[in-house]
Amino acid sequence: MDWSDSWRGAFRIELRAEAVGLAWRGWPVLPGTYPTSEGWAGRNGVEQDGPVPVHRDWQERIGTKPEQVAAWWTGRSYSLLVATGLVVDAIEVSADLGRRVAGALRAIGIPVPIAATPDGRWMFLIASGRRLRPELAEREDIRHYGIGDWIPLPPTPATHGVVHWRVKPQICDFDLPDASIVQDAIAEAILQPVDAVELVGAAAGLDFAY
Repeated sequence: MDWSDSWRGAFRIELRAEAVGLAWRGWPVLPGTYPTSEGWAGRNGVEQDGPVPVHRDWQERIGTKPEQVAAWWTGRSYSLLVATGLVVDAIEVSADLGRRVAGALRAIGIPVPIAATPDGRWMFLIASGRRLRPELAEREDIRHYGIGDWIPLPPTPATHGVVHWRVKPQICDFDLPDASIVQDAIAEAILQPVDAVELVGAAAGLDFAY
């Protein structure tokens, strides 16, 4: 994408509003590096593997007040990052598996916030406190973000697009589900073909915006 100054400026307002809104909810928001024509900028020049936290002491800044969060985004279009392990965790899967997991959750009537990246990864947001089960942790296509990690949230810009919501956290009033619920759905989705999961969801008459 063309991340010109004018394009980034338009995103800055939306990023700032989303960051402040999440901070008011108690989510540990952090500013991250952002894409430019030369790479990822925002922390000591250009970064090549962003987005990463702008501040090297980012762990000491967890829990920053919304007013300071707003100030961070006043001048630059920083990526919107959320530190995991305290309030929010995430389980990341491929888009194909993510659709099947979403179908399994839809079938039991449990909405879960889902963010998707331009490169085809889905992140299911969950309450912090549980690790992945061994049978899930050993899979290369599943990753858990917990203590010491962070995730990008919408509308963070990426090299080839924008991180976006598949399911917004408002659908569950920011009440994140226990990790076991999503892990159960992942385990079920791994065993079931795509069509079977979709048919179960349709039969249940449930339709979240997955």
